[in-house]
Amino acid sequence: MIKPHKPLFTLPNIFLLALLAMSANVVDAAPHALYVSTAGNDNWSGTLPEPNAAKTDGPLATLERARDAVRALKKQGLPEGGVVVTLRGGCYERSGPLELTADDSGTESSPIIYRGAEGEQVVISGGKRITGFKPVSDPAVLERLEAPARGKILQADLRALGIQDLGDVTGNRAELYYAGKPMTVARWPNDGFVKIVDLVGGNPVDVRGTKGDRHGKFMYEGDRPSRWIGENDGWVHGYWFWDWSDQRHKIESIDTKQRILSVQPPYHSYGYRKGQWFYAFNLLSEIDSPGEWYLDREAGVLYFWPPGPIDEGQPTLSVASGLVTLKNASHVTIRGITFEAARGTALTISEGEQVEIAGCTLRNLGGWAVRLSGGRQSGVQSCDIYRLGGGGVSLSGGDRKSLTPAGHYAVNNHIHDYGLWDRMYQPAVAINGVGIRVAHNLIHDAPHMAVSFGGNDHLIELNEIHHVCFESNDAGAIYAGRDWTMRGTVIRRNFMHHVTGFENRGCVGVYLDDMFCGTTISENVFYDVTRAAFIGGGRDNVVENNVFVDCKPALHIDARAQGWAAGSVATTMTQRLKAMPYLDPLWRNRYPRLVDILDDDPAAPKGNLVARNVSFGGKWDGVQKAARQYVTFEDNLIDEDPSFVDAGKMNFQLQPDSPVYTKVAGFRKIPFDEIGLVEDAYRTP
Repeated sequence: MIKPHKPLFTLPNIFLLALLAMSANVVDAAPHALYVSTAGNDNWSGTLPEPNAAKTDGPLATLERARDAVRALKKQGLPEGGVVVTLRGGCYERSGPLELTADDSGTESSPIIYRGAEGEQVVISGGKRITGFKPVSDPAVLERLEAPARGKILQADLRALGIQDLGDVTGNRAELYYAGKPMTVARWPNDGFVKIVDLVGGNPVDVRGTKGDRHGKFMYEGDRPSRWIGENDGWVHGYWFWDWSDQRHKIESIDTKQRILSVQPPYHSYGYRKGQWFYAFNLLSEIDSPGEWYLDREAGVLYFWPPGPIDEGQPTLSVASGLVTLKNASHVTIRGITFEAARGTALTISEGEQVEIAGCTLRNLGGWAVRLSGGRQSGVQSCDIYRLGGGGVSLSGGDRKSLTPAGHYAVNNHIHDYGLWDRMYQPAVAINGVGIRVAHNLIHDAPHMAVSFGGNDHLIELNEIHHVCFESNDAGAIYAGRDWTMRGTVIRRNFMHHVTGFENRGCVGVYLDDMFCGTTISENVFYDVTRAAFIGGGRDNVVENNVFVDCKPALHIDARAQGWAAGSVATTMTQRLKAMPYLDPLWRNRYPRLVDILDDDPAAPKGNLVARNVSFGGKWDGVQKAARQYVTFEDNLIDEDPSFVDAGKMNFQLQPDSPVYTKVAGFRKIPFDEIGLVEDAYRTP
């Protein structure tokens, strides 16, 4: 739920303060106005919002012409207040991205803003409308289809529509959208998975007692794959060995008598296991329900069973690789625009300063919504981001060796239904580098993680996260791993709930994997989360002032570097340590516990503090015996009713007379009502 409460001031950080200062500098100066319209003309001046009566002047027609008009203004000297390019309502189809460079930068007092017109729906689309559908009449095609599907499936000639680049199944992938939603590449089963019945064998593998085979040849149940004989581009997608590592394989052969399916190399790096799950896809014969489609890339023909009247749904195929790129551009804002139907990442930003994507909708994309790398003080604010083939927002920047912060941010975004194609390691927000803030986001419904982080001194706060990692186990909603030097991140005041893994087998809330160190987990609320706070053999982590409700368990700490992960101590961990100037004065002062780590039993999970936490319901303690001697426990309240305001409605604020405040000395009130989306200039209830 969106909460109206002075968001810019309740999100204190230097980046937003800088934006406020920038706004103060331009408040008295009116920006130069340019307009773009689907009814425009690139020979006009662009200074009028609509064509004049004589049709001699009016808005521009294309984004490139507007960009060039801004460049021309810059040569004369940018006006105080900058330039605002307003896109009038309509759909702007693109075959490739709008490219902005340093030549398109504004200044702090004269920013460049591209925005959608107030109250009008503005869409920048990388898709092409597909027309000319007709019923399938080829007897050979009809024979491949199940009887109920015949007469329901339509076909369209894409090459006749000028679409030559059809990509392939796994790269440069085209997606079909109908009524604004992605359709399903024909698959079996239509939902969920089937399981490997047995392995044929040939190259056995044993990972700490988990056995399988490296050869991609396995047995299936039933006779359905016999329908696929003769398909020229059938594939399978599965979690072949581990529950967190998927891969797609082209089908090599099917032995229908012995019910053996073989896949083409390269085989999955971990191998294959009996009981693991998969499904088949990209099969013409499996168009057996409304919404499924298949693309014959050799013939250039699209087959589709529309879920409604074909023209009403405006079927659209993605064609553009991306929609906007900004390279070395600074002081540029893009706001109030919908971006959709690109095959890859919609907005790619590299270097530059104070570049902001605000109040936009990014949806129906084959890859990521926004990828931002390098530069400083840039970010994504108050956007709606959903139905993505990959992750949501990727932010990287800052310099680790000098611990210089990037100042990037992902604030107040609603990100959901992502990882639709690339299922694993495609988080809603990925951050790397130094000094990046992830705050007030609502993240939900994804097969794998919500937030991944690497680097130093990040702040992850006031986010609500739920129903993620639903197709994976041994996975973390918030995840980082395998580095002693990536310290200083604070994960605080978040609400995480209903994170239990595939088939409810269990996963992890905050996952500090493989000896990750120096992270603070504080003032969070966890409800129905498996292994809510997880320290995988790391050191110097703090778990304090959290509330755990019905978690199983709330806390996990192990000593893996003294056991099965011991081999990585002298290799990966030490190599990554020595890659950083951890003995230099800057690092000594910032992370003093790193200085002597190699002489202080580095495999031991020393220095972890668990203090002033509340755990009610579920199970509290999952700390392994080998790790317990290294952990400091202080003032934790276990299995005593904390007196919540309304647990039945997931309001886990504490009553004013809660026993927590008298029995846990120094327990800080968690600002539960401030977590999640907030109202601001770009987002309203």
